[in-house]
Amino acid sequence: MPLFVCSIASGSNGNCYYVGNGTEAVLVDAGLSCRQIEKRMAKQGLSLQHVKAIFVSHEHTDHVKGLSVLANKYQLPVFLTNGTRRGCKLAIPERLLHPLTDMQTVKVGNLVVTSFRKYHDAADPHSFLIEGDGQTVGVFTDIGRVCERVADFFGRCDAVFLEANYDVDMLMQGRYPFFLKNRIRGGFGHLSNDEALELFLTRRSPKLRHLFLSHLSRDNNDPDMAYRLFHQQRGDTEIVIAGRYAATEVYEVGRKPARIVEESRITIEVTQTYRYIPG
Repeated sequence: MPLFVCSIASGSNGNCYYVGNGTEAVLVDAGLSCRQIEKRMAKQGLSLQHVKAIFVSHEHTDHVKGLSVLANKYQLPVFLTNGTRRGCKLAIPERLLHPLTDMQTVKVGNLVVTSFRKYHDAADPHSFLIEGDGQTVGVFTDIGRVCERVADFFGRCDAVFLEANYDVDMLMQGRYPFFLKNRIRGGFGHLSNDEALELFLTRRSPKLRHLFLSHLSRDNNDPDMAYRLFHQQRGDTEIVIAGRYAATEVYEVGRKPARIVEESRITIEVTQTYRYIPG
């Protein structure tokens, strides 16, 4: 079965990413209220009944705000590191909490999730690689720098949620205090547009079909500018802005978008996005 992906929310006001195969699905982070996650998923034809687990990247509020309510309401197992757990105030029973470690793999039905440590100013932050049916999806946000492991895993992906948090000039000329500017760009904060673009240009796989620019700063980035920066060098990759106020469409991983097919003069019928309606 193909994989389907959707950004439910992406930004400092909340983060939540969906990856599923039609039978089972996982969420990475639950940084919106349970009600908002339900509402946004339903609007895209996604059912929480198919979600079998939640994987938590780190303890910051914009990644765990709705976690306790969501996990309890749907009795979902939650996978997180011990450091992340200590940093959260979770009202979740022990039987639903499962520890994660660096380079651990977890099977969720026919999905395989690999956790790996990243650079970020949190207790024990991790990113995730999700595999199924020969396809690979990466969730790489809240990354202070591109380490070799991130670069290696990025190069394996058919679809990626990749942080493009800030434009350097906007950050440095903006209203943030100097200590916060240093925190953001200091190697344990967030990834800039330029850093994300360099990773995209140097390490992308020929099979990469969808790149979701994620966790864009409201104050230090501009979605149109970020989109243009990547779009002009996209090749066969569809560039999608993962916004903070609404979910993206649901994309079928591995399919070449219609626009790119037309530009290549390949005469096959595909659609740009595929909305998955659970049966």
